[in-house]
Amino acid sequence: MAVSRISRQILADLMRARTGQHMAPERDWRIDSALAPLFRRHGIDNADHLVCLLAQDRTGTLADQVVEALLNNETYFFRDRAIFDALRDKELPELAARAPARRLSLWCAGCSTGQEPLSLAILGDQVPAGPRNLSPAILATDISGAAIAQARAGRYSQFEIQRGLTMRETVRYFTEADDGWQADPALLGRIQFGIHNLLDRPPDDAPFDLITCRNVLLYFDPATRAVALGRLVSALTEGGVLLLGSGETLESGHGLPLAPRPGLPGLFVRMAIGAAQPAPRRAGGRG
Repeated sequence: MAVSRISRQILADLMRARTGQHMAPERDWRIDSALAPLFRRHGIDNADHLVCLLAQDRTGTLADQVVEALLNNETYFFRDRAIFDALRDKELPELAARAPARRLSLWCAGCSTGQEPLSLAILGDQVPAGPRNLSPAILATDISGAAIAQARAGRYSQFEIQRGLTMRETVRYFTEADDGWQADPALLGRIQFGIHNLLDRPPDDAPFDLITCRNVLLYFDPATRAVALGRLVSALTEGGVLLLGSGETLESGHGLPLAPRPGLPGLFVRMAIGAAQPAPRRAGGRG
């Protein structure tokens, strides 16, 4: 059912106020499908009816539920496996060599339901240890409380498990249960989960050697995206690595101390302060 222009604008304003995300008109098709469970739960007929109830929502509880429903929590294990191979074979060993006396620190920003930080934890076991154990400390955050709750639980359906994991990884790191697969508590124990808005100051755990923030910035308008990028870069160590989605764009003249890794769309290194800025580029086609 088509969403009226006024209702759409009210929902878009709510999303922008709560999350900073821009609800692009070309994604209007998603509104009814994303809100359908909420409609059923509250006996709501359509988006116009929902907006009327939002006007009476004194506690903000319904607004919270609307925002949760409209957030896109699409993710899966080892998304773009070639990028994870590059992290395992090159980036993480090089980062470890730069800081041999301490454990690597990783931040998975916009972690959704936890598949990406769990992939990073598994990756820590696959990196050649060399002179020391490279298993990193991982912070995983998302603006969605519901997504973080699922991530903390570490319980996934058969469909979710099959999206990205090999059979060997599945049986080593997960235990089959009646309603899906449970992540090994030891694996989950390597990850600290928390709720965080990318537009807020970085977590106190900063600086980080590696930050992943994939397919999140594309939901922001250019001005908001610049703010979020600035927050991410400020939380990186010098020489640290920022991983965006393969199709996410750095705006022309962004002015950030980031150098792209050739041949690896979305992968950037934070340069030393005062180093020459790289020529502006796009990070590649949308992934």
